[in-house]
Amino acid sequence: MTLAHDTAENDGPALVLLHSAVCDRRMWDPQWPALVDAGYQVVRCDFRGFGQTPLPDHRHNDAEDVLDLLDTLGIEQAAFIASSYGGQVALELAARRPDRVSTMALLCSGLPGHEPTDELRAFGEREDELLEAGDVGGAVELNVDTWLGPDADESVREKVRGMQRQAFDVQLAAPDGAGRNKVDFDLAAIKAPGLAVSGGHDLPDFRHIAAQLPSLLPNTRHLELPWAGHFPSLERPATVTDLLTSFLRETLPAH
Repeated sequence: MTLAHDTAENDGPALVLLHSAVCDRRMWDPQWPALVDAGYQVVRCDFRGFGQTPLPDHRHNDAEDVLDLLDTLGIEQAAFIASSYGGQVALELAARRPDRVSTMALLCSGLPGHEPTDELRAFGEREDELLEAGDVGGAVELNVDTWLGPDADESVREKVRGMQRQAFDVQLAAPDGAGRNKVDFDLAAIKAPGLAVSGGHDLPDFRHIAAQLPSLLPNTRHLELPWAGHFPSLERPATVTDLLTSFLRETLPAH
């Protein structure tokens, strides 16, 4: 099954947008027009269990799904802009297939094998409690309150609210046998230049991961946005769009 996706045909390099585990491909609505106008062949997709991509009745691997999508679209190599869990998928993909990744911008990225702090673990436990009690609305609000920084206005909160509710609805209806396959890989295999962005109001886990990535990936630099929560691309979209287009001009110009 091919992931639900959007494409913008351009003559420039391929650019893939990967969403977080709270959102779906709609989280990139603010960046989409500018990245297309910059000349990139832009692709965004919904992972299985998010947006318009259902979960199958068997285990799957998100990095392999993205590679399959690139193969379907005839894309041999792409740049990646990825948020949170999407960043973790991008890292796995870049480690397993370094030839397929030209550059990466990772916004508040996850990291394979990261040991969660007590704060992140408590969030996960509370989310599980709410979902097990059938309080999906409460779980949605927990995510909105946890992940959005102080600059997120009500329209952004409502957008995230809708995407998280959609994800819960899809995942709670998952057939038996659904789940993610984990694959071992070595981050040292990653060659692509990268930018690791963190938010000053984000949970410590993701601030630490972003600060740590340059020591794991020699071609990666870290930038903290003091005003940001976990979703800077939604909280100050114009600022982050400018940041991303500048990074792409440096590492993979479209013209």
